[in-house]
Order: sequence, then structure tokens, then C-alpha cells
Amino acid sequence: MSRRGGGSAAVGFGLELYKQIRAEFEEHRTAAYEAALEACRGHLLNERGRKAGIDAWDLFIGNEARARAYASEELLEHWTKHPRVTVAAYERQVLDRHLYESGVAA
Repeated sequence: MSRRGGGSAAVGFGLELYKQIRAEFEEHRTAAYEAALEACRGHLLNERGRKAGIDAWDLFIGNEARARAYASEELLEHWTKHPRVTVAAYERQVLDRHLYESGVAA
């Protein structure tokens, strides 16, 4: 059994993969935010979100219901054409692709 620095090689691999996926998600999140900002001409929050002091950046991560509760009509419309991707969904997509490319998944 291979051990690195006293820790599990499998755990180390998993942590590195997780870090890589999160970094990729942040790139995706940034691109999605910038595209929405341009498409919605800067109108990402509804009045409720503005009054609550919500940061529009936060609408692109986390709970779907919360994001929709504070999103402007323009942003909701944008998401119908360019769906909002959650971290969990992004992780599944990357893992599925990784497994397919490695020949593990058929």
C-alpha cells in the first residue's frame, strides 16, 4: 500500500482532484457571471436583493432557491438560455468526463 507523508494515497488523490475541480468551477463561475453581467446590462439583482445587500456574484453559487429569490427578471431570463450550474452539477460533469476518458465508464 502506497502512503505519502503518512496519509492515504487515495485521499491525497481525491483532495487534489477536488481542488482541481473547484478551481475549474471558479473559472466557469467567473465566465458565467461576466456573460450574465453583459447580457443583463448589469441588472443581476431584483429590488429585494438590492435592499438585502446581496452580492450578485453569490447568485452564481449555492442554493438555487436563494439565487432565484434575488435574481432580476433579466437574469432569470438569461438562465433559461444559459442554465445556472451548481458546484455539485459541475463536479458530476467533470467526474463523469474523467471516468469516461479513463475508460472506467462505458
